[in-house]
Amino acid sequence: MSTIRQVQVTFDCAEPERVARFWCEVLGYVVPPPPEGFESWDAFDRTLPPERQGAAFVCMDPSGVGPRMYFQRVPEGKVVKNRVHLDVRVGTGLVGEERLAVLEAECARLVALGAVRERLLRADGVNESCMVMRDVEGNEFCLD
Repeated sequence: MSTIRQVQVTFDCAEPERVARFWCEVLGYVVPPPPEGFESWDAFDRTLPPERQGAAFVCMDPSGVGPRMYFQRVPEGKVVKNRVHLDVRVGTGLVGEERLAVLEAECARLVALGAVRERLLRADGVNESCMVMRDVEGNEFCLD
């Protein structure tokens, strides 16, 4: 029986680098160093066949705790709701108006980065308030 030690989250998208850089800003992630022998990812990318150039991009948690995120170009666009989404946990432990204020502040920061606010889901006695948003290519995520 094997033990899973790491998880990678993979996004299908049209513009891998654009989406990856958005998520770097959202999560405080970084772009890893380019492969040995290359001064930049652009320099490495130029060595690939034309059809593979710009086809993928990666970002990672600088602390090594969070999952690596891989963004791959696909020909089709997003047409239905995500089956899996990320919850960006900015309000953990907060309730009521204090939680709403934190969600609104983070929402404003992310909208400035290109995210879209969908709707606020208010606390219902079971779940605390959260906010449904979309990233720069329309993928749903929640501020929680």
